[in-house]
Amino acid sequence: MICSSIISSKGQVTVPQEVRRRLGLKEGDRLEFVVEGDHTIIRPARVGGNPFEKYAGALGTFPGGQNEINQWVDELRNEES
Repeated sequence: MICSSIISSKGQVTVPQEVRRRLGLKEGDRLEFVVEGDHTIIRPARVGGNPFEKYAGALGTFPGGQNEINQWVDELRNEES
């Protein structure tokens, strides 16, 4: 299947109806443009965001805050040398 569309002065493109139907796209959906070498793949954007985001804050804050974190990291680095 080959479809074409024209880029507007704002850089917008109308996705042909057959492509929308095949990809199951509807108004408001997002697309990803994946460049691989000399090919570009257009696909529905993956949804869900960061899978670890729901765990943010589950362990509370680090005791001593940012300063203690920096000291701890410095100590770890010194142990490795």
